[in-house]
Amino acid sequence: MKLFRRGESSTTDATAESTVVTDGGSAAGSTRTAPTATAGKGRPTPKRRDAQGKRRGPVAPAPLTAKEARARRKAVRGNKEERKAAAADRRAAAQDRRARMLAGEDKYLLPRDQGPVRAFVRDIIDARRNLVGLFMPMALVLILSMFVAPALQTIVTLAMLVMMAFMIIEGFLLGRVVNNRVRERFPDSTDTGYRLSWYAFVRASQIRKMRAPKPRVSPGDAV
Repeated sequence: MKLFRRGESSTTDATAESTVVTDGGSAAGSTRTAPTATAGKGRPTPKRRDAQGKRRGPVAPAPLTAKEARARRKAVRGNKEERKAAAADRRAAAQDRRARMLAGEDKYLLPRDQGPVRAFVRDIIDARRNLVGLFMPMALVLILSMFVAPALQTIVTLAMLVMMAFMIIEGFLLGRVVNNRVRERFPDSTDTGYRLSWYAFVRASQIRKMRAPKPRVSPGDAV
């Protein structure tokens, strides 16, 4: 009976020791493997230029006085001669772009004036003598005469209404002519209809010397 009990106790002790060793090993293993686990960053990887920008060095402190701020702005702009040279270059570039636009180079035109269809419409209008183009100078003369002689107000108002009626009629006829010519020259073009008619009417209502781009044809030329 004692031997049986001693063996049982030794067996029990061995089992407990193996359990302790197993638990300890697992605990130690968990303790050793815990630091190797990497958690997610939770933020996107910064771009290369952002990372380089952060390594460029410390940022200069903000100016403390208005004088210091003016000095910094002046240093950034450069000296007086450099500013004059830069301004002259900008003016020259702007004048060159305007000259090319007035000459009709498609690259420098406004989006509404670009394309061969719009250039063809401008040539049609510039080759005609339109009554619509006389509306602005005649309206200016009538308004000035009304201020000089207030008694002519009724006559001036009637004349203005007659001129507007003629403008509407001519604008309608001009739109039909332009659309028909465009369909003949550019049968696959989708730039027709009301938008093209309005573009032609606005071009025709402008004084010839003030049109932009400048006319390429003279009145009476065949287009």
